[in-house]
Amino acid sequence: MRSQWECLLQNLGCWQGSFARLSPQGEILEDIPSETSLELKEDQQTIRQVVRRFYDGQPQDLVLEYRTLNKSIILFENGAFSQGAIQFSPVAEFGAELGLIYGDRRLRIIPLYDKTSKLEGFTLIREHLPHSKTPSRPPLTLDALLGKWEGEAVSLSPDWLTPEVAPTVTEWRRDGDRAIMSLQMPTIAGTQTITSVAHIDSHNPQILRFEQNQIQTLFLPDGASVTCPETIISRQPFRLSISWLLEPNLHQRLIRTYNQQGGWENLTLVTERKVG
Repeated sequence: MRSQWECLLQNLGCWQGSFARLSPQGEILEDIPSETSLELKEDQQTIRQVVRRFYDGQPQDLVLEYRTLNKSIILFENGAFSQGAIQFSPVAEFGAELGLIYGDRRLRIIPLYDKTSKLEGFTLIREHLPHSKTPSRPPLTLDALLGKWEGEAVSLSPDWLTPEVAPTVTEWRRDGDRAIMSLQMPTIAGTQTITSVAHIDSHNPQILRFEQNQIQTLFLPDGASVTCPETIISRQPFRLSISWLLEPNLHQRLIRTYNQQGGWENLTLVTERKVG
């Protein structure tokens, strides 16, 4: 496997797009044009990152330079990554960034929580390289996910960057106003099937509300979705995840998992193709 630094280099370039601020229900409150450039300097050991956002046409820059990476970030070989808080606290603001990359486009989503552990909203960042001819994807819908998907999950942890790889089978079904997702996972004893049931929001069909632990999935523009707790419950494990329908039959998910003590446990990249 590539080193974490080599994985970061997959994100080099000038990524043009926007930072959109979203409500917990997915309403776009603000959408700021942006350019994020990552450049490897001449010493081949330093990355210069410039985040430029245009407010009323006027640029505002944030400039960062770094030579090493800390434990708050993990990257995969294709450049997908997540960075953010390594420890959840029930009395502090909380959030993490999850990013996927495919060809000349990137998708980044940041769920944000307030000091009461309640979902405050999201930042949705859609980007492309200059001269990209890849069009934006339509907003993701439940119908686009229905069927059977097979692939693999690659997991890394902050303390153990050797990948753990496992096959995956995911199936989405619709039953009236309910969405049913079944996930097959390998175990020592064989294969375990985990089934989750969500209700389609009667006022906003772009929101699925799962029966367990106040989890919601929000379907977003550009073939994206984000799944996270509406409120993080202290002393219970939880996940933040995003997904991207890269092609009609190709889907990726990125999952950031926290344990019962609120510590960041691992990051998993799932890549699946539709088979039925």
